[in-house]
Amino acid sequence: MNLTSLTIEAARSAIEERKTTALALTEAHYARIQKEDGQIGAYLTLSRERALEQADRIDRLAAKGKPLPPLAGIPFGIKDVMSTRGVRTTAGSKILERYIPPYDSTAVQRLETAGAVILGKMNCDEFAMGSSNENSAYQPVRNPRDLTRVPGGSSGGSAAAVAADMAIFTLGSDTGGSIRQPASFCGVVGLMPTYGRVSRYGLIAFASSLDHIGPLTKTVKDAATVLQIIAGRDPMDSTSADVPVPDYVAELEKPVRGLKLGVAKEYFGEGLDEEVRQAVEAAIEKLKSLGCEIVPVSLPHTPYAIPTYYLIATAEASSNLARYDGVRYSHRARGVKTLSEMYRRSRDERFGAEVKRRIMLGTYALSAGYYDAYYLKAQKVRTLLTRDFEQAYTKVDAVVTPTSPTIAFRLGEKSNDPLAMYLADIYTVTADLAGIPGISIPCGETREKLPIGLQILGKHFDEATILRVAHAYEKA
Repeated sequence: MNLTSLTIEAARSAIEERKTTALALTEAHYARIQKEDGQIGAYLTLSRERALEQADRIDRLAAKGKPLPPLAGIPFGIKDVMSTRGVRTTAGSKILERYIPPYDSTAVQRLETAGAVILGKMNCDEFAMGSSNENSAYQPVRNPRDLTRVPGGSSGGSAAAVAADMAIFTLGSDTGGSIRQPASFCGVVGLMPTYGRVSRYGLIAFASSLDHIGPLTKTVKDAATVLQIIAGRDPMDSTSADVPVPDYVAELEKPVRGLKLGVAKEYFGEGLDEEVRQAVEAAIEKLKSLGCEIVPVSLPHTPYAIPTYYLIATAEASSNLARYDGVRYSHRARGVKTLSEMYRRSRDERFGAEVKRRIMLGTYALSAGYYDAYYLKAQKVRTLLTRDFEQAYTKVDAVVTPTSPTIAFRLGEKSNDPLAMYLADIYTVTADLAGIPGISIPCGETREKLPIGLQILGKHFDEATILRVAHAYEKA
């Protein structure tokens, strides 16, 4: 049995039936990390001691024949923007290089309570700002399918680890596509729940009205299993919604025949790679053959999504990142004589170029005389984008699109062109702005054997439908 290639369901069954142990599963993954991660760079920090303690606890339960929790012994990784008690949490930035949180984020705590085993913290773009994972202050992550290419961002380490069998699943965060785009580039499943479905308590903030936590997994069923554990109201997060959580795994098996799936022409225009177009259109035909009705829809404000996103996200980043001032838990510059010099130098020494760029853009958009013209206007356009989806969902149950206009690009290919990098998120930012759920699933490969992703977007709090469609396609 190849322990690192197992799904959640297979691994848990193997532990329950005593075919393996949680300890063996954990050690197999650490051996895999040691062998593969030197060239991929997916992990920033390993939490071996904590992992082995948890695995031992699960094995003792299994030995006594006691009922096992739903994720008993399943090894997983956490994007390094989520707080983990006693384990270094850097957000991929040098400014938090020595930060060790005193508490766990809610999503991590719920997974560990469910029996999952924390292997370590995943590499990511600094403060989750990027589409390629080249903005990490530590090292870029490489795509396991082709080491000359990016894994996508900002959850590149999370996607690469699942693709390279260095974790059974991982947690990522999605602010403008940061779960779905790397899932597409690495050929794994990436699920972004509805805004408010999963608590953000303990998530290091980038843009508070856009940030989501979600899983990256090997199968759609695994994504449903993880979401089941992390979803639900949390009193520690005022934006988490008090909406009932359905049984996502049970919902997977419902038939898809008769579901109406929207296809928006705005997602199939200029800039879409021809091989991506063909693979996505073939996937839509496959869904049609499964009994889904394909309905043309229009999302007319889509062309405004990128400028809207990069005004709102940078403005919120400017506000959120003001807390890294050298006073409390972040890096403090040495040899300074005044308070303002300490602020300025502490930030200048440890923030990376992309973070500085976004802070400056956001500060400008929020400044006196420009607020109405930029930030306020962007919020109004955001409302129009949300209405586009609401209008479409009066006719259809979900919308099907490409996840990304291209396949994984080469390392360094877009590093010197921020605008080209920002446009890599053109098909994913709309869902973040509207607060709706989305999933990316593999739907084929290019001639060079590089993965292509199919994106399914759903109604608010209707993750069950997009998971059901994704599961039906995956099985077919």
